[in-house]
Amino acid sequence: MANLVEVFSSVQGEGPDVGRSTLFVRFGECDLRCRWCDSPATWRPARACRVELERGSGRFEERPNPVSTEELTEICRQLLVESHQMVSLTGGEPLLQPEAVAELGTALGALGPSVLLETHGIHRDALLKGIDALDAISMDWKLASDVRRVGDPIRGPVAPFHDAHEAFLEVARAASRVIVKLVITLDSLDEEIDEAVARVARVHPGATLVLQPVTPFGAVRERPPAERMLSLVARAERVLSDVRVIPQTHPMYGAP
Repeated sequence: MANLVEVFSSVQGEGPDVGRSTLFVRFGECDLRCRWCDSPATWRPARACRVELERGSGRFEERPNPVSTEELTEICRQLLVESHQMVSLTGGEPLLQPEAVAELGTALGALGPSVLLETHGIHRDALLKGIDALDAISMDWKLASDVRRVGDPIRGPVAPFHDAHEAFLEVARAASRVIVKLVITLDSLDEEIDEAVARVARVHPGATLVLQPVTPFGAVRERPPAERMLSLVARAERVLSDVRVIPQTHPMYGAP
């Protein structure tokens, strides 16, 4: 059984797979709070989820939560999952429901598309339960300048996420493809970015590093300037071979 927010067809809007046809399965609940989060409705478990009725239609119906793996697989069949290049298990944070991730990844992967997990990348033990069902993992590397845990104080400094991310990446590197994403804001600090890049280089130098200029939302009003992003690319390429600057593209043309 899974607590979901929505299931819909679109194209991937960020990262190195941008533009690829993707069936999104969005899980409910998240245990982090990012200042730029554009989907705060996913922070808590949902009473119901919305399901697109037909691929690309933009028409939805509500289904009560939780949803069984069998029902969810049938929903994905109705949305022609096999005609998509990818399935994205996203959130919220999917790994708060690791058994559902494992079962759904196996079921949908058997239908043909590549299965991508999009995660904040701190729940190592949960990933161990489902990694065999995943083709690719896209993990955020959260920076404490902009992200807090649910239990952190509202103001003041918080503990960094580096150790949890490094432990997660140790497990994730068993996947065929691993993408590490750093969202860069005006408040992102050189020292925390450099520390993240150095740890990625140490644990999984073959990973793709995406430096994503923040999309203004909520408390975040501005993107970092191009000069800032270009300087970060140059620094990161000293230790990693696959570094890319990729903004979110779906807000540009209004895709979900």
